[in-house]
Amino acid sequence: MAQVKLGQKRRLGDLLVAEGLISDEQLARALGEQKGSNEKLGSILVRLNVITEEQLIGFLSRQYRIPSITLSQLELDPEVLRLVPLHIAQKYEVVPVRRLGGSLTLAMADPTNVFALDDVAFLTNLQILPVVASQASIRKAIERYYQAEKPPEDVLSELANAPEMEVLESEQEDAPSKVDVFDLTQSAEEAPVVKLVNMVLAEAINKGASDIHFEPYEKTFRVRFRVDGVLHEMLSPPKRLEAALLSRLKIMSNLDISERRLPQDGRIKLRYGPREIDFRVSTLPTMFGEKAVLRILDRDALKLDLTQLGFDQWSLDQFNRAIHEPYGMVLITGPTGSGKTTTLYSAIHTINSPEVNIMTAEDPVEYNLKGVNQVQVNEGVGRTFAAVLRSFLRQDPDVILVGETRDLETAQISIRAALTGHLVFSTLHTNDCPATVARLLDMGVQPFLISSSLLLILAQRLGRRVCKSCKEPYEIDEETLVPYGYEPTGRGRIPVYRGKGCQVCSFTGMKGRVAIYEIMPIGEGLRDLILKNAGTAELRAMAKAQGMKTLREAGIQKVVEGVTTVDEVLRVTLS
Repeated sequence: MAQVKLGQKRRLGDLLVAEGLISDEQLARALGEQKGSNEKLGSILVRLNVITEEQLIGFLSRQYRIPSITLSQLELDPEVLRLVPLHIAQKYEVVPVRRLGGSLTLAMADPTNVFALDDVAFLTNLQILPVVASQASIRKAIERYYQAEKPPEDVLSELANAPEMEVLESEQEDAPSKVDVFDLTQSAEEAPVVKLVNMVLAEAINKGASDIHFEPYEKTFRVRFRVDGVLHEMLSPPKRLEAALLSRLKIMSNLDISERRLPQDGRIKLRYGPREIDFRVSTLPTMFGEKAVLRILDRDALKLDLTQLGFDQWSLDQFNRAIHEPYGMVLITGPTGSGKTTTLYSAIHTINSPEVNIMTAEDPVEYNLKGVNQVQVNEGVGRTFAAVLRSFLRQDPDVILVGETRDLETAQISIRAALTGHLVFSTLHTNDCPATVARLLDMGVQPFLISSSLLLILAQRLGRRVCKSCKEPYEIDEETLVPYGYEPTGRGRIPVYRGKGCQVCSFTGMKGRVAIYEIMPIGEGLRDLILKNAGTAELRAMAKAQGMKTLREAGIQKVVEGVTTVDEVLRVTLS
């Protein structure tokens, strides 16, 4: 890689010589000063008064066929500057100049840096229009306009007044004795490291993130947050802090800080202000160090009211009817992160009462539910879903929740429990409701058991909401939605909404998430088809005839209601 960069620098110098802007002697002198520094050749030539800044910018503009800009003559908008965080501006030496609609003009010292263009485009969700500026002017602009922002090292010294963050569970101080354990423990307990970890956790909570990723690479270390289902880069701490940060996380989650060759799982319980928040911690050895992912489990953000989850009235009625049946099986399907746990817990919360014995087998137990007997599955000691289920049947249960149906044995025990007077909830990883029946048959469950036990199947996805702070209406033709399952009403053009982008939504136009549901009650017609081993297409046609809306159709209904956008529905649902 170094050879490529060197070749680019020499080419720039050779071109400047060919243009008659500098001499061979001046080029040799500048190249000599450039060795061992990160300064660009053009900036060195300007500093040595060999060429002027205007000559350099004009030359770069001609070479790259990109417009040039003089930053010193502009007054930049703070709202535009917030689009690109300080650490990104410093890393790539770029400055956002102006935003017009869906495009962002970006001043760059090296407009051929595709990594910078891609990262800023991903971060802002805008089309990037590069313009050329000198390295020196970009550095001055960063110092001038970003002076209110501080790098992580400066932020650490100002966190004394931040909300107190208390680790509620005991920390593991006595790690197995190895050569570097003492140093790791000592560095992990240093004030800057503790404060940086606290800052990252607090920022994730404040932004409503669902996951935090600590990721080591060969020469860099970055922290990303998953907000509303999409990852965003938030921070790039110095690589030298990597071991200390990971050790701090391990100490907080009772993991072995000396073990860096095997994956580990733990849990952190924190009090942040008046709130108690759990973090599920997973570490994984990678090529350049250990990666840690923290899943944030915020009880205050957990909605357990079925009416607030996003059901339409027909779907809500069908789901409510099923969960109040005395026995039978309710299956909830969808990929990881689609909100299945929230829907399950909401159903349990709805039917929970002192007269009902509810028992759950989960891996892991994400939230503690009052009045519910929750069991953590641990396959390492033989406490599998199937083994726990067998024990449940000797505990006089009324309602059983099985966190996931992974194999034939678990499926058979669950179905037999549903047939012997118990209400059973479980999850399955399938794409939609009709495919769930095919998946059970593929696992080896007999058709008569499926048709006899199933009450209802629910498939769900999570899509991003249009930001309420910057949503604006616009009109589209009804016919454009017909290919996605929309039935036109004859109105012609209908109003829908999109987000302009504001500080509240980090200029994405989307803030928060909404659940999209597909509900398939198992009535007599579907039971007959399942008994006949009918295909998925037949099951889907029958379910739609009985009132089921597919995930795509339910999502388009959310678009018409102004909750989300067509692009977001297409992103999270299958056609």
